[in-house]
Amino acid sequence: MSHPFAPFSREHLLILLTGFTGIAVVLLAGRRGGKLEAVVTPFLAWLNLAAWPISLVAAWLHGGSFELENVLPFHLCDLAAFTAGIALLTRRPLICSLTYFWGLAGTIQGLVTPAIRETGPIFVSFFLQHFAIVAAALYLPLVKRWRPDRPLVRAVGEVFAWSVAYLVFAMAVNAIAGSNFAYASHPPENPSLLDHLGPWPWYLASMLGIAIVLYSLLALPFARRQPPRATKG
Repeated sequence: MSHPFAPFSREHLLILLTGFTGIAVVLLAGRRGGKLEAVVTPFLAWLNLAAWPISLVAAWLHGGSFELENVLPFHLCDLAAFTAGIALLTRRPLICSLTYFWGLAGTIQGLVTPAIRETGPIFVSFFLQHFAIVAAALYLPLVKRWRPDRPLVRAVGEVFAWSVAYLVFAMAVNAIAGSNFAYASHPPENPSLLDHLGPWPWYLASMLGIAIVLYSLLALPFARRQPPRATKG
């Protein structure tokens, strides 16, 4: 039985505590190496790749709530889940960069201010996807020893360029379908950071400004040294 969900409630805080504890367990298991890492890595990869199909099943269980934004995988976190799965399986540099920066700069924002209004199957799939993305974004540097390409400014610029391209794509889809991917048409109904960034379309420029700042901050841990890049496997 579903019930209304309130951001920043005791229930929300408990979910965050549980989810981040789960992420810590995944990271510790991965860092043990050997057979345990060989199991955890593909499991986390396929969990991310399965996030969208799981969300479709959740929509069906929710009584056939097949709204366009629940069906098409065009939210940034949908794309981040795809990149996370592929990054863990292939270690392709660009895909790893997108996963790391999108996962930590964007998906965590979705966990703190979730655009969801009630519990139930969609609620479960939402948090499962978001925690899986963040786990992958941390797993790459902390377990797989991935590092962004040098110079770091190029790595940040590349991810920012892809972010702009995604925003343009989302706006085009929204214009055609009347959807709200990337929240480029209007902020979500639940309270979020976008409520404090000005009216449309100015908050879109503010979003991009915040993105480049967050990407730059997330690159700082890699500024001092660059250990040898991990090999595939």
